[in-house]
Amino acid sequence: MNGMQVVVDGLLTAYERSGKGKTVVLLHGWGDRASGLRGIRRALAAHFDVVAPDLPGFGGTQAPDAVWGLDDYATFVAHFVQKVGAADVYAYVAHSNGGAIVLRGLAHGELTAARIALLAGAGIRGERRGRLQLLKYVTKAGKIFAAPLPPAVQRRLRHKLYGAVGSDLLVAEHLQETFKRVVGDDVRADAATVTVPALLVYGELDQETPLRYGELFHELLQGSTLEILPEAGHFVHLDRPNAVIRAVEEFLR
Repeated sequence: MNGMQVVVDGLLTAYERSGKGKTVVLLHGWGDRASGLRGIRRALAAHFDVVAPDLPGFGGTQAPDAVWGLDDYATFVAHFVQKVGAADVYAYVAHSNGGAIVLRGLAHGELTAARIALLAGAGIRGERRGRLQLLKYVTKAGKIFAAPLPPAVQRRLRHKLYGAVGSDLLVAEHLQETFKRVVGDDVRADAATVTVPALLVYGELDQETPLRYGELFHELLQGSTLEILPEAGHFVHLDRPNAVIRAVEEFLR
């Protein structure tokens, strides 16, 4: 079933839901939406009640008025599953930043689950400190040099500058400050407190959340399983859909 809506914490929230059985919640990454995980949802719906929201600011869900961090997104997810009657979650399957949200929510007791599957899970921040410093410099320099220019020219210049350093800052331009807060929040301490079984799936060619991240999470998450998929990048579930679905199904069943 597609095109469903509910109001959560004052935000009109779009989500997809299908299947019957234990509840599995899918969380997309930064700049994506629930439909990006539709292949996984349809496959898992044969055995589970699968719920996939558009997180605030993405897809069909309203953006928050304030600047949010991982804690805010975790709280939102907790309220969302309660609102749609899926509070007894069996598992979270999360891509990229969705994985950081899950780890923060589990560590702080906002979320509960028997299992988690992280696809190219994000949340390890210090490993790319140089890139973050470069992003901060480019942001500041771009504002200085673009200040005298017309607004339309300023926007084009920002896109070129941020694109040159490979930043996701303008993937959701209306959430720039939220993006900065999110990418500055490390969840390794959170991961160390999570004890539920975890499946970690990383693409061998991933440049955004490189394999090193998977190895670090594998060390931190007790009893976790790390699966490395060759010829796959950051959107590992799109590059190797059959392999990802097979791995997740086996892990959950």
